[in-house]
Amino acid sequence: MEAIRPVGDPQVGNLATPLNSSNLSKSFIGNLPAYREGLTPWRRGLEVGMAHGYLLYGPFTKLGPLRDTDFGKYAGLLAAVGLVVILTACLKLYAKAQSGKPIASVTTPNPPKELGTKEGWIEFARAFLVGGSGGALVAFGVYFALSGVVGSLF
Repeated sequence: MEAIRPVGDPQVGNLATPLNSSNLSKSFIGNLPAYREGLTPWRRGLEVGMAHGYLLYGPFTKLGPLRDTDFGKYAGLLAAVGLVVILTACLKLYAKAQSGKPIASVTTPNPPKELGTKEGWIEFARAFLVGGSGGALVAFGVYFALSGVVGSLF
């Protein structure tokens, strides 16, 4: 029994390995918003954007150049939203260049058909902007609320 085997034409390079063909990998990737069945491109973009915006706020706030000032929290928020805007522009550029249907692989045998069209990617990008900005704003609110509570304990 071979651990690594080609899927279809071996010259294409689509290989089934123990990692990408395991049930755990397929289940994990299949449950991500980009590949979950039954979601619209708007919902996919909103979920992906919220996660990115929420996770970008912390590093910009705690590791940014204004981290030791009173403006560190606000700079982190603006930097996170700024990066979300840049990423949205990149998604829109990708949407303009998009052609053809999504490619199926071992891990994702049924990719969403909506993300094979320019309109689907543009809708995804718009929702990513809304979700990313909202996620950064929620992280800012949580940090702002907890910094007052935790600061008063010490």
